[in-house]
Amino acid sequence: MSGDRPTASFKPMSRLSRATVRAVVALLTTIGIAAPLGGCGESSKQSTSGAGQSGEGNEEAAERQEEAAERNKNRELLSLLEAKKREEAAATQARKTEREAATRAKKREEKADKEAKKREADAAAKAKKQEEELKLAAQKQREAAKQREAAKQREAAKQQEAARKREAEVRKRQQEERAAAQRTTTTTTTTQTGP
Repeated sequence: MSGDRPTASFKPMSRLSRATVRAVVALLTTIGIAAPLGGCGESSKQSTSGAGQSGEGNEEAAERQEEAAERNKNRELLSLLEAKKREEAAATQARKTEREAATRAKKREEKADKEAKKREADAAAKAKKQEEELKLAAQKQREAAKQREAAKQREAAKQQEAARKREAEVRKRQQEERAAAQRTTTTTTTTQTGP
């Protein structure tokens, strides 16, 4: 397990914090062992000399006061260590929360960018499609106009052809009539001049 990665059951400490905790534990252990042993030694001394009890009582009271002072000092150190641990844990949690918030914000921003790009692409595709439809409609109108013009020209050509045919027929009839009139004139003149 790495010291940089916090887990659910283990919170990392700095080296200074660990050393302080070890010193406090060693001190508490020493006091815990020395206090009972010190008391045992005093009871044997009390049984051997009755006269020195008042001097030893003062020493014992002084030792108890020192031990009480040391216990108080150790409690204060322990509470400082615990407070420091809590502060470090809170700072770690704050950094983690901040990273998670930044990650969520980045994801939201990326999603918004993707959606904006998609909307732009859709709008561009729609505009392009409309433009193509307009071009196609204009082309169809031009083709329809060309077809109408071609139909008009064909109709005009048919009418001109029909007019030419009528004129040709009229001319032909006129020529036939002239020819017939000439024949009748020649026949009439020959009959009148004849025998």
